[in-house]
Amino acid sequence: MFDCFKNRLDIGGKLTTVTALRISAGRSTEPIGSDLPVIKDALGKPLIPGASFKGALRSRLECFLRGILGGERTLVANPAVEEEWSITAQEMRQLKEQYTTDTALTEAILSQTDLISILFGSPWLASKFQVRDLTVLPDYWFGQYQERDGVAIDRDTETAADGKLYDFQVVPAGTPFKFKAVVENAEDWELGLLMIGLHQFETEQIPLGGGRSRGLGVVKLEVERMDWFDARDESNRDEVDADKLLNYLKKMVNNEGSAYEDGQGYKDQWVQSLISYLENRKNQTAEVNTR
Repeated sequence: MFDCFKNRLDIGGKLTTVTALRISAGRSTEPIGSDLPVIKDALGKPLIPGASFKGALRSRLECFLRGILGGERTLVANPAVEEEWSITAQEMRQLKEQYTTDTALTEAILSQTDLISILFGSPWLASKFQVRDLTVLPDYWFGQYQERDGVAIDRDTETAADGKLYDFQVVPAGTPFKFKAVVENAEDWELGLLMIGLHQFETEQIPLGGGRSRGLGVVKLEVERMDWFDARDESNRDEVDADKLLNYLKKMVNNEGSAYEDGQGYKDQWVQSLISYLENRKNQTAEVNTR
């Protein structure tokens, strides 16, 4: 998938906490401080791991595709359970024995990999979608962590159980984080899938972190830029236009103006490509099941 550079989408923006956010760093071993602190960077500022954002996005998209295409693991896998991977470890060993060249093995893996893993990665495929850790915008952070109390309730007395009182740390509502993600060598339908997922964050429909049943973790994404470069040949989308790619590299190295165009104008095209792709896959699956 990465043997030849084809395209790149660079996404930048801001993720703001609508309600307090708690992404735990685990139980504290410090003698003084919160029992359950949030995860922080080396300077003690709050941090949202890129893996947390990417995992929540992936999970939501898996739910959508499972509703459209059904639960077949070759279409929508479950990364939490190996038996429900599109290709299990045992099946991977069999593929390696069956296909002796890298090209043939790669084609076999791609043909059997579920749609989400093609974009987000799997144990056998590198991810096309990368999300940096989200760091707090420094002009808006003054160390204003909040401490909240938690307690386990005794079911008999309906009062606080002995020894069960604890406190936990949260990042307050209104805290902005810098968001940056990159997608490379993605097909149009994969970009459409990503647009659907980002829209869920833009409309506050995907929470992050713990305590979500208590109202924590509501966030809002604002995409401020989408820098897009496509090196594919207009007449043959499987081939790369060498002149276009050389011009891109020249601009990047010499700072001769922007090497990118605004990707916002392609969102509808990418989403429509996704819809067409899913309709075709759904029809193919229906035909196989009726035979």
